[in-house]
Amino acid sequence: MIKVTTDSTCDLSEELRAQHDIVVVPISIQFGTECYEDGIAMDGTTLVRKIHELGILPTTSQPSAGQFERYYRRLAEVGATDILSLHVTARLSGTLQSAELAKQLLQGQVRVHPFDSACASAGLGFMAVEASRMAAAGQSVAKILARLDTIRSRMNIVLTLEDLRFAQMSGRVGKMQSSLASLLNIKPIALLENGVVDVIEKVRTRQKAIERLLETLAERVGTSAPVNLAVVHANALDEGRELLERACARFTCQETFLADLTTSLLVHLGPGTLGVIAYRV
Repeated sequence: MIKVTTDSTCDLSEELRAQHDIVVVPISIQFGTECYEDGIAMDGTTLVRKIHELGILPTTSQPSAGQFERYYRRLAEVGATDILSLHVTARLSGTLQSAELAKQLLQGQVRVHPFDSACASAGLGFMAVEASRMAAAGQSVAKILARLDTIRSRMNIVLTLEDLRFAQMSGRVGKMQSSLASLLNIKPIALLENGVVDVIEKVRTRQKAIERLLETLAERVGTSAPVNLAVVHANALDEGRELLERACARFTCQETFLADLTTSLLVHLGPGTLGVIAYRV
């Protein structure tokens, strides 16, 4: 029996996660000596409230090898012979390395197959769903991994941030740059590509930024080829719903979903972040 695991940088609707029995190993979020598990003891609303109350940004850390080992053992105990463990880009996190170490600890007991998604968020979510469906259909590990390779090569993740305050607090931009961007109402457009996040342009006003999300995606996947598409949002549900409606009207969507941006990503991107994720089917 093949089981699918991922980490909590994976954005999926609760319905899809439950439907496909996808096991999520949580990232840790730490405020000083207080430690919370992403998605279990900490959600986006609580995170933002604590940041404003304390005036500090928490740190995040990958699950330990021991934590992965415990999750893998539980799956083996219920009959798993192979575990597909799909994770956030190894260029931004050591999560994959922890999974690899846990694999070594369990040699001879269960076969673990760590996989670098080269992305995160709903891109990782789509991969987890596809892997689970193929496993349920009786496909081999080799065929599933080959399909994940294909999805990885086609994945597109385009984001816009409401402002740069969180990026400034985490040291990713200077205070002067953050203040200037806020004063001028500048909204960055970023791509998560080849495992790293790059700001590709900056536009004026929120509405222009949202339109550029859709234009950028159209440049990359076209509007006639069938795509799987998701929208993620950070404490911006109404805008997320509207963005998904606009995307569905513009693209030839086969499957879609809307999801909250995981807390471990919200830490670095901030509330108000919107993202559109798609790949050609």
